[in-house]
Amino acid sequence: MLTRLALALVWLLRFLPLAALAPIGRVAGLLAYALVRERRDVTLTNLGLCFPHWSESEQRRTARRHFQALGRATLEHGVLWWSSKKRVQRLVRIEGEEHWNAVRDRPVIWLAPHFVGLDMGGVRIATEHRAVSVYSRQKDPLFDSVLYEGRTRFVMPELYSRHQGVRSLVKSIRRGLPFYYLPDMDYGSRDSIFVPFFGVSAATITGLSRIARMAGAVVVPAVTRQLPGAGGYVLRFYPAWEDFPSEDLERDTRRMNAFIEERVL
Repeated sequence: MLTRLALALVWLLRFLPLAALAPIGRVAGLLAYALVRERRDVTLTNLGLCFPHWSESEQRRTARRHFQALGRATLEHGVLWWSSKKRVQRLVRIEGEEHWNAVRDRPVIWLAPHFVGLDMGGVRIATEHRAVSVYSRQKDPLFDSVLYEGRTRFVMPELYSRHQGVRSLVKSIRRGLPFYYLPDMDYGSRDSIFVPFFGVSAATITGLSRIARMAGAVVVPAVTRQLPGAGGYVLRFYPAWEDFPSEDLERDTRRMNAFIEERVL
């Protein structure tokens, strides 16, 4: 029942202009910061580990701003899932597409770190281009259906469950479908190694290097950033990585974490 009410609210609010929707989302985020103690504590713990030189007030201020951004992104999903293609394209602009165009004759992995605009970038790409990605089924069947249909309603991508393994995925990449790759999904200790992230030894999956090697793919980072106010989002492609993958799996994984650190900063 709660899921239906929440989805109905997101569906209804999409009719508002972004100038009105964005502040409502930020207020919702502040309510979540105040009420959802477990996630607030996780956020503050991570900020304390990554930015130990910050004061407690700085850490809490950043945590509140993150929840505001997350609340805004949550409500703006209604635009992704139910609004027109033109409105989605207005919501998310693309920069740096020349970096992808420069390597489009090769298998490509789009490295998409999991910032709050992740879905915005993925759906925006899908308004024009076919790609391949991996998804996790949601526990709630209704939410799982809405999420799946929202991600596939324009140009139908090839989607594989995280439990299907990588062989079919690699074949799709080799056939020329760019892989929209989320580097932070938890596949357990078998596929992870400990490498530094903001100076903290963190379990990090090694899939980027391994899949790039298997598919003979080049990595083109694709980062989606939420803009201030009601400015929407920008999906930015970065130059293709040279000398990747290397012969050193740990070095490759450290390189990925270092790139994500730079984007965070």
